[in-house]
Amino acid sequence: MHAHVNDGPNEGNICRVTVSAPHNRLQSRPRLKGAHRPPKPRYAWETLSDDQLLSLRFCDLKLVIHGTELQEAVERLYGELNSRGIRFRPHCWLAQEWFSPDGIPGIAIPFYLAHRRLMSIERRFMREVEGGNRNWLMRILRHEAGHAIDSAYRLRRRSHWRAVFGPASLPYPDAYRPRPGSRRFVQHLGAWYAQAHPTEDFAETFAVWLKPHSAWRREYLGWPAYAKLEFIDGLAGEIGRAKPAVCDRGTVEEITQETRTLREHYEQKLARYRMPRRSGADEMLLKVFTVAPRNRGVAKAASVLRELRNPLRQQLMRSGAFSEYLVHQVLRLMIERCEALGLYVRGPRRELQAHLLWVIARLAESYEERQLPRVSL
Repeated sequence: MHAHVNDGPNEGNICRVTVSAPHNRLQSRPRLKGAHRPPKPRYAWETLSDDQLLSLRFCDLKLVIHGTELQEAVERLYGELNSRGIRFRPHCWLAQEWFSPDGIPGIAIPFYLAHRRLMSIERRFMREVEGGNRNWLMRILRHEAGHAIDSAYRLRRRSHWRAVFGPASLPYPDAYRPRPGSRRFVQHLGAWYAQAHPTEDFAETFAVWLKPHSAWRREYLGWPAYAKLEFIDGLAGEIGRAKPAVCDRGTVEEITQETRTLREHYEQKLARYRMPRRSGADEMLLKVFTVAPRNRGVAKAASVLRELRNPLRQQLMRSGAFSEYLVHQVLRLMIERCEALGLYVRGPRRELQAHLLWVIARLAESYEERQLPRVSL
């Protein structure tokens, strides 16, 4: 997903501070008897300022997955695969972004998810943390597991796979123009991502199938996408206990080998993302909600949208301007973006519903098939 920099005085302005790489562990200091002991930092760099931290190289961070919340998530993914009868376990490593390399049946996980301090740095510059909460993290892991299984069993080479999803040899686009009303594709990560490429279609469909207690048989009944889910259900029975054809445990772009600094990473990332946003959703949502609530009691925007989803949908349905499916997808996008941006309610609740109806209508208009903007990958 694309994200962008806030316009505050410190956002996007990466000041340079020279600092030497610290030792990985802090030395203990004598403490007064009876004094409160705060949690001991795991890494010495936790005590550095943001500017000092940005001067460190990736390899100096000494990050690992073991012993973190990421380890728990990966083990949860393995449990989900096992519950579906699949013996394959994709190996995972830390890199600069999410991906699963072609030919290597593993998953690269963004480094910042290994530590909350790094997640705050990511949010400062990119305005969101991709995979920054448990549900989002598991959704992405299931998607990437689909790519890894494709590589492990060389599924894309099978004629039946190509007949269902299309040839994986098609050029991977820089951008795509999705069709929101299409029922040939599942909805998982948002932005109609399954429509980007046949390999993404497979990974998204696999993720929907893999989710625990998935109601895909009910939710997708009558859709052309149902046949894809049935294909994966049958495929899992075939490959479940089979040994993978590709057992390469290699890694690509692992941060333990990366000598660039965090500052260089974010400078390049920001330059890459200084482009028109894929939609006006963020701008419109920021007109209604805020990232800086006035007090701790302010409700989260995503929670309020879930609460108001049915009355909002019913009111828009009565207008007859948009299809129920399109309104449902726009509301889903709004909730996802509110979670990603960490938005809260702004102003009195009595005015909120009217403002939200305006936002939904404007987004629905922009997502009509004839006007839909291209989605950058």
